[in-house]
Amino acid sequence: MSIFEDLNIPILEKTPMSHYTFTKTGGPADYLAFPENDQEISVLIKRAHEAGMPVTIVGNASNMIIRDGGIEGLVILLTRIEEIQHQEDQLIVSAGTPLMTVSEAAYRFGLTGLEFAAGIPGSVGGAVFMNAGAYGGEVSNVITEIKVLDELGDLHALAGDEIRFSYRHSIIQEAPLTVISATFALKPGEPEKIRKTMDAYNQARASKQPLDLPSCGSVFKRPTGYYTGPLIQKAGLQGKTVGGAQVSKKHAGFIVNVDHATATDYLNLIGLIIKTIKAKFGVTLEPEVRIIGRESEQDELPKA
Repeated sequence: MSIFEDLNIPILEKTPMSHYTFTKTGGPADYLAFPENDQEISVLIKRAHEAGMPVTIVGNASNMIIRDGGIEGLVILLTRIEEIQHQEDQLIVSAGTPLMTVSEAAYRFGLTGLEFAAGIPGSVGGAVFMNAGAYGGEVSNVITEIKVLDELGDLHALAGDEIRFSYRHSIIQEAPLTVISATFALKPGEPEKIRKTMDAYNQARASKQPLDLPSCGSVFKRPTGYYTGPLIQKAGLQGKTVGGAQVSKKHAGFIVNVDHATATDYLNLIGLIIKTIKAKFGVTLEPEVRIIGRESEQDELPKA
């Protein structure tokens, strides 16, 4: 009998995460839950903690690779929790809400500051986790507070320096905390100008990025003094394929699923890129994509 048997929350067992990831890869989760509010998240975390079961929180699995071995314990998917509250120049947003949806809401309310996020597919929780950004903007510039649940399912609020934002980093990477909401502090703006900027960013994405194929988004953090895409191009790796995973021919900073790729294909190609760039240019690439799950003996991703 499952420890979640008595909860009125949709929970699947041994379900492939490839059904939910943007890469269309990933092994099974022991338990996969779909809470519909913060209270259900808290109940799930508390129940798992009492049973000594690990918990993994997933927003919409856009900038993520889940290993083919799957995920031990409970996975909580936040895609059914989308809510945006508008309070003057602030938006209070649930963690499962796509960041691009928040950007569109800001436009509708005549608020500027989130134009850079117009095409970012990740969830708000994921954006906090990695301090998501693009085109010179980062969520750290506009988020003033987050609410989190600790490993016991208890609620806390973190503000300012407590969030420990830095380049593609936040405190959520350091502590067993689950983001349930974020407060965005924006400024009044001209809707026409906001729309024009958002459209320009979206057009730039469509022209440069392989949006027509499954991918995990930008794979690597930008190394100081370099741009990742050009480095990979100069190394002769653009178009390189391992299994069904390929370095995008449109943007070398992306890896796309061109033929039923596995997570192991992705990881082995990432490992090859890291080794090649280090050997040719002496530059150490670090994955930006979040890599989680049970390890496979076939994975060749270098250990940190």
